Amino acid sequence: MERRLWMLLIGLTILLSGGPVWAQGSLEQRLNNWPDWSLPAPLPRPSNRDDLIYPDWFDGLWQVESIDLDAPGDPALLHQARFQADQRGRLIGDRSFNATAIGRALLGEQLLGVEEDPDSANRQIARLKGDLFLETTVTGRRQESPNPETFLADELVLQILHAPGPPRLSRIETLSRYSRCGEDICAEQWQGRYASPGESLRDKAIAQHHYKLRFTPLPASAPSV
Repeated sequence: MERRLWMLLIGLTILLSGGPVWAQGSLEQRLNNWPDWSLPAPLPRPSNRDDLIYPDWFDGLWQVESIDLDAPGDPALLHQARFQADQRGRLIGDRSFNATAIGRALLGEQLLGVEEDPDSANRQIARLKGDLFLETTVTGRRQESPNPETFLADELVLQILHAPGPPRLSRIETLSRYSRCGEDICAEQWQGRYASPGESLRDKAIAQHHYKLRFTPLPASAPSV
């Protein structure tokens, strides 16, 4: 259970800009520094209305296969993901649907539901059995499209697991690189976990993970979570 909760912390895929030097950096440069990541990261703080805006080739419902390259013996994680236009015509991820799909794949009925903050596109709460709930807030985000076939996105999130006793805080950075593979989307993700704010004098990543993903399109009528 402990390991699956940690995987959920990572999966609810997503501190601040360090100044002018970082402002000129690219996500490819950030990737080149992995796994030697540290904070601050080159990620501006999003406003409440900001969201991750995807290229139009993400539109629709997808079957996602995720493989942990650091644990080759583990089975692939299978879940759905959905991307759709918001009220402003921007293509965004359906964060509640996607988080629920990942949570169900990892925890089954242990996940009771996922709620979005109506006042912020960057905050969610996942409620779990046992009076647990996980609060996730995006504190930094950057995206780049170096060419029409490639999309990079980097998000830093603050996650707070509320449970009996003191809350547990984590900061997780996820850098994703997506590319078109015919009708599919191929992707890699690199993640770094940092200690709680103020816990360490040097904000270096204390754990790293590397994933390979493939998105296969599903018909809109496919069964969903």
